[in-house]
Amino acid sequence: MGQKNKILIIDDEKHLAALIKLNLEHTGKYEVSIANDGEEGLRKANQESPHLIILDLILPKITGEEVCKKIRREEATEKIPIIMVTAKASTTDAIIGKVIGADHYMTKPFQMDDLLKNIEEVLKRQ
Repeated sequence: MGQKNKILIIDDEKHLAALIKLNLEHTGKYEVSIANDGEEGLRKANQESPHLIILDLILPKITGEEVCKKIRREEATEKIPIIMVTAKASTTDAIIGKVIGADHYMTKPFQMDDLLKNIEEVLKRQ
């Protein structure tokens, strides 16, 4: 098997982040790390240069919206695809997510198969 894609999950719901990580690593295609707040997420995005970020909008310390904007402003991280996974389910929130730089927007709760399919699609576009 070739090199695994690195994925960074930035979500303060520790049980959900752990479940996503378990499912992604189970496929054998991904190496996954977790950050539980926006500050740690930004630091790991810069240190680890992941191939993709799964980002919650509602985060402690720095909001997901701010994290997304900062990732898009930094030359080292601006091209990393971002899938927003959030409880904010309005059309307006999805539009804002796209405007600030998300490559895809999913609402919680979601099916793990849908997340896996979206990850594959977003990574193929890269």
